[in-house]
Amino acid sequence: MSLRRLHHTQPESFAYTPANQAWAAAQISKYPEGRQASAVIPLLWRGQEQEGWVTRPMIETVAGMLDMAQIRVLEVATFYFMFYLQPIGSVAHIQVCGTTSCMICGAEDLVGLCKSKIAPNPHELSPDGKFSWEEVECLGACSNAPMAQIGKDYYEDLTVKKLELIINTFAKGEVPVPGPQNGRYASEPIKGLTSLKDKRHHDTNASITLAMANGDTVARITGDLVPAKRKAAATPTRKLRAKTKPPAEKTGAGQAALLLQAKESKGRPKTDETVKAAKAVAAEPADDSQVPTRLKTARGGKPDDLKLISGVGPKLEGVLNSLGFYHFDQIAAWTSADIAWVDARLKFKGRIERDGWIDQARTLCGKG
Repeated sequence: MSLRRLHHTQPESFAYTPANQAWAAAQISKYPEGRQASAVIPLLWRGQEQEGWVTRPMIETVAGMLDMAQIRVLEVATFYFMFYLQPIGSVAHIQVCGTTSCMICGAEDLVGLCKSKIAPNPHELSPDGKFSWEEVECLGACSNAPMAQIGKDYYEDLTVKKLELIINTFAKGEVPVPGPQNGRYASEPIKGLTSLKDKRHHDTNASITLAMANGDTVARITGDLVPAKRKAAATPTRKLRAKTKPPAEKTGAGQAALLLQAKESKGRPKTDETVKAAKAVAAEPADDSQVPTRLKTARGGKPDDLKLISGVGPKLEGVLNSLGFYHFDQIAAWTSADIAWVDARLKFKGRIERDGWIDQARTLCGKG
């Protein structure tokens, strides 16, 4: 199970997409000269998300970008089970944990289901090409055994019936909600909480709630998947609420009202940064002649993924959207005055210039 080798069939070449190339360059820039090798894991991960698996040309490309020996990158790729070394199912690759805790709790039955429902052998594609599976070593969720990792998500407290339901849900083009599948909130005692019994704000724990709200589950990688609808309390699926992106208004008071309304919305987790942005805009004068050009909504209803800019995470993306910035070309056009205006509404001042947002945005929108 620990022997991991590159697939016998390899593509001729590999290249990041322009957006991913810009993202990779931003990751490398986080480290001082001579320490670029520290970016090897994120670069391999982004390459795998782009191609579906880690190829020899990808390893060679990453090694060249980081000035590393190719064998060093290969060592990283073969050590971590998070990297797939062969083509996987187009919809889901199921990694069943087979180490002690999961094994004694029924992992062998889960493997049996994968053999009968997907393919007889590990790494073998299902007849329709949508699924593949393998047994892996400990994934660190022992208190919720047995479990499986699908993409970047953990599906815990599994039974054969529940794993079969998850596979069927994926097959329909929907995404089951990750996390415990037996009603547990996290890894509390199986018989229920013995302390901290206050009412929870969400059906799922914070990590899963944020992942679903931000569309950061396996659906982010497999773009044709959609969130599944919950049919019953015992069914491990949940409708993903659309992210709230309030339009930017001309007056500060109007913008603040919309931002505060978005904060209270159940569709987006509450953040201190969003509240801070709302209060800052509320204090603006009615004359907006000195503020950057903003949009009420994203063009065509399709905002750019601002998280591709190094230094912008889901929270900051939400703040930027709330302030009326949805596209790379908007950020690329910021002047010094615009930077000062936006900078005053962010929690950590100076990050725009420090992280080089404008140069990254220019590259991402093809103006670099």
